[in-house]
Formats: sequence, structure tokens, C-alpha cells
Amino acid sequence: MIDDSRVLIDAASRDDAAVYQVTEDRAIVVSVDFFAPIVDDPYSFGAIAAANALSDIYAMGATPRLALNLVAWPRDPDLLQLLGETLRGGLDVLSEAGAFLVGGHSIDDREPKYGMVTIGEVHPSKVISITGAEPGDRLVLTKPLGTGILSTAVKRDLIAEHEIESAVSVMSRLNAGAAAAMLELGTAVHAATDVTGFGLLGHLRNMLNASRVSARISISRVPALDGARDLAEQDAVPGGTLRNLESVSGVTSWPDDIARADQLLLSDAQTSGGLLIAIAASRVDDLVTALRENDTPAHSVVGEVTREGTPLIRVDNN
Repeated sequence: MIDDSRVLIDAASRDDAAVYQVTEDRAIVVSVDFFAPIVDDPYSFGAIAAANALSDIYAMGATPRLALNLVAWPRDPDLLQLLGETLRGGLDVLSEAGAFLVGGHSIDDREPKYGMVTIGEVHPSKVISITGAEPGDRLVLTKPLGTGILSTAVKRDLIAEHEIESAVSVMSRLNAGAAAAMLELGTAVHAATDVTGFGLLGHLRNMLNASRVSARISISRVPALDGARDLAEQDAVPGGTLRNLESVSGVTSWPDDIARADQLLLSDAQTSGGLLIAIAASRVDDLVTALRENDTPAHSVVGEVTREGTPLIRVDNN
């Protein structure tokens, strides 16, 4: 923990981004993310990486302002041409967010990687953290799950690249609409996080631990991309998903008849996933309406926050 009152949020809370107060009414929000290609098309890879990096800013209720490119790429002339398309995809999504690319850094690397340092702005009193979820809150998810499973299936030649077009579209979509909907609801939104590498249950665990509460999740209400569950039944899952499932097993109560495919889906390592929002039960319908009006890929009430107890997460079949 950093002993400086201007640092409103640091790594201690395991939140999505750091927050530093600059003036009485301004704070900056800073995050970073990068990864190796998960799709073959370089433009789509760049777009997904940018949307993913910006997601942390939106999860904090902030507005993106600036970004720096992070590039690790082979110095092969043919691959450098692909880098140009990757950077173009990233810049287009950044421009859609209304933010500016102001620099970056590149190194020679045998395996391509791309991402961004992202910087946003928020009023200090309007920061949305993972620490405020309260018993009785409803949990709302704004994108379907399954991107890790589908991208792994492509790599294993179980499906063709064109069969994950819907997943690419979802991953390339900014969480700007979800953030706008949260801000419309003001103080009724108690906590939020974006669902990425730790999967839905992993990121939920972080929120619950930080807020000192527990939760119940309803499998039937969790949205998934077409084909993801069927592929999970074939064990077409990335290693990160398997590690996630093992990690949450000690804090999660599963129904006796739960299918392994459902466990994998709830633990699937997402790229550029949606926001998971904890909101007062009395305003959940208003949030769902706002999400629909902002055209988010999903607006599903997937569970509720309960009082702190054991297990931390209870998964139901209903």
C-alpha cells in the first residue's frame, strides 16, 4: 500500500487500474495490457488488443484520454507489414474511444505481441472500484463468455476462422456503452470490474474479497457465444481456463449435477470481455434498460451479492 493520499487506488485492492488524484475534481486512471495474437487477421488483433486495454479505464467509470503503443515484434520484413495492419486496427478503436495515441515503445521479439498503456480521467468522487459491492446487489454482465474457448478451437483447427466472427466482433467492441450506462445510474452502481484473463468467477472472486461479501451465480442466466459450450464439452479450452477453474474451485460451491462444460465456461479466460457490475437491486431494471439503449452485447442479470460467508461463490443450475 502506497502511503500518499493522492493515490486513490493502487495494486493492493487488485482493482482494474490505478487512480491518482491530480486536483480536487480530477483524477487520472492508468492501466496497461498486451498479449500475443489470438486471431490470424492482424487488423482484428490490433482492434481487440486496443479494446481490451481500454476496458480497464471504462471499468473504473473513467473516460479514456491518451494511450501509448507497446510492441514486441520480429524484424522480419513480411511480419512488419502485418504490424502495420495491427497498429491500424488499434488506432481505429482508440479513435472510436475519443482518445489520442501519443507515443509508444517497440522491441525486437520472436513472438509478436501488442497492447497499450491507457490513461483516462474521472472525478475522484465518481471512481467505480471493486470494493463497494453490497449484500442484495444484483450482478449484471455486459458481454457473453467463451472467447478463450473459441480462439483455442481455431488454433486447434476444430473450427474455421470465419466461425468466430461473432467473437471477434464482441472482443473488438469497446465497453464504452456499458460505462455510459453505469454513469447514468450514479451511486446505485456499487462496484464493477471487467471480465478478462481470470474468467467470470476469477474476477468475481476479486470483487467479493475486496468488498467482503459473497455471491450466488445462476448458470442459466450467463450469456455465452454460439458454439462455446459445445466446444467446451470437447475440452477445446486454453490452459488459462483450466488454471482459472482450479484456482476458484476452493471458494466455489457447484451443483452436484453441474456439467464440466459449464464449469469451464464460467472460468474461461476472456479477452476484452464485458463489465461485471454490482448494482442496487432497486435499480437493476434501470441499468438493464440503459445497457440496451447503449447497445451492449449483453445485459444479463447473472446473480446477486450475498452476505460474507462460506462458500465465497455459490453456483446454481437455475
